[in-house]
Order: sequence, then C-alpha cells, then structure tokens
Amino acid sequence: MTTAAAAVPATRTTTGIIMMCVGVACLCVNDALARTLGETYPPVQILFMRNIIALPFAALIAYFLGGAGALRTYSLGAHMARGLLWMAAATLFFTSVTLLDLAEATALVFAAPLFITALSAFLLRETVGWRRWSAVLVGFLGVLIVVRPGGGSFQPALLLPLATAVLYAVLMIGARWVDPRESVWTLMLYLVGAGALLSALVCPFFWVDLEPRHLWLFVAIAFFGTIGITLMTQAFRLAPATVLAPLDYSALIWATLLGWLFWREIPDLATYLGAAIIIASGIFIVLREGRRKG
Repeated sequence: MTTAAAAVPATRTTTGIIMMCVGVACLCVNDALARTLGETYPPVQILFMRNIIALPFAALIAYFLGGAGALRTYSLGAHMARGLLWMAAATLFFTSVTLLDLAEATALVFAAPLFITALSAFLLRETVGWRRWSAVLVGFLGVLIVVRPGGGSFQPALLLPLATAVLYAVLMIGARWVDPRESVWTLMLYLVGAGALLSALVCPFFWVDLEPRHLWLFVAIAFFGTIGITLMTQAFRLAPATVLAPLDYSALIWATLLGWLFWREIPDLATYLGAAIIIASGIFIVLREGRRKG
C-alpha cells in the first residue's frame, strides 16, 4: 500500500507536466494565429472573435469540471476589472507580435514573474527578501539586454510586450480581489466572458469585415487559446507549482520554432542572452517562493 500511495502523486505530477507542456504549446500556436490574423484585423476584433467563440466551451468546461456552482460568481466587479486588464494585455501583445519577431515578444513577456514579485511588495504588502529582490534586478538586466534602449537596434515596439507583462502581473495579483469561495474554473469562465463583453463594446469602432477564408483561423485561435489555458489550469491542480512554473518558459522554444517555420525569423544572440537571464531569474523566484511557503 505504501508503494501504491507513493506512485499516485508521481503519476499526478507526470500528468501535470504533460498537460503544462501541451498547454504552453497550444498558447504559442494561439499567438502565431493572432499574428497571422493581425495582418488583416485589429487586435481588439481578434480578441472579441476569440472570446465569443470560446465562451460556450469555457462554460461547458467550467460546468463539467467545477459543477453548477462554477457558473455563479460573488465578485462580478472584480471579474470585470480583471477582464479589462486582460483585454488591454492581449491587445498590446497581439499588436507586438505583428511588429516583432514572435520569439522576441515572447521573451519579454517572460518578465511577468519579475513584475509580480515586485508589485506584490507594494500592492499586497508582502515581504520580499533580498534574494528575490536580487533576482528581480538581475531579471530586469536581462530585459535591458533584449530591449537595448539607446542602441541602434532599439524598437519602440519592444515596449509593448513589456507593458503586457506588467498588466499580466497586475491581472495575476488581481486574483486576490475575487471571493475565495470561487473556483479556478469560475475565474477562467468570467475572464473569458468579461473579455468578450468588454471587447464587444470597443469592437464596432475598429471592425473590419470578415473574410470567409479567415473563419477557420478564428475558430482555431479560440480552440487553441481555450485548450491551452484549460490544460495549464488543470496542470496546476495536479502538480506542484515549483515543478510546473519553469515549464512555462518552454514557450520560447515553440515561439522560435513557429517564427522560423512561418516567417523565417531567427532572433539575434542578444535576445537569447537576455531571455536566458530573465528565465533564470524567474525560475529562481518560483523556487525561492516555493521553499519559503514550504
């Protein structure tokens, strides 16, 4: 019985790792599709189409995995605020991938854990020790290497994924605003729903008539986006965050591969050097946080 009991957590962890890796790959495909559609449609329209198509599936996932209670919320205002943050972050990122290499934009979004750590000290009054502050500063050095402000290769568009990382960090911290009685599936459902509603209010001002040949791309981006976030959410329910969080950085591999396959993009050495520093800092923060809570 001891062996069987020990085997169960190992099996759950392995399943969580697989789900996380597949989920990250799906979200990278989602980003590549956003770039393709971004050549014709404004980001807010892409976001609206993705959310409106995904909403029924998100409701079904929430119902079957979280029960009928997952469809009810006690924090509608908090969900709307988080939806606004998510819409702004997605709009900035979708814009960035039309102006930058896919891997380049992805590398800068990896700065989100650095901002989460830094902002948690100011917004949540959490104690951040000198080791994590050091990791944050080193991570920002990696950001500077990628962005290269003042250099000849600097592009203002590089600030867009960086702003995305800041908004994403506030979005993650904003989960504290939601009533603790609500499940992770409720958070997922209302994030998609709020994104659909808010983008619908703005979309008419930017609407571009849909071309029939692009309809399958909108369905695909809704599919990969929903499946990706669902798999990653479920992964964190099966395996420890300290095991899974570093796997999020495998997105750089997929972004590089997709960028090369479809657009023949090859990021320069500075981008990879900066990304490596950002990733190392992020992993250190995750492991340090896990040890502190443990």
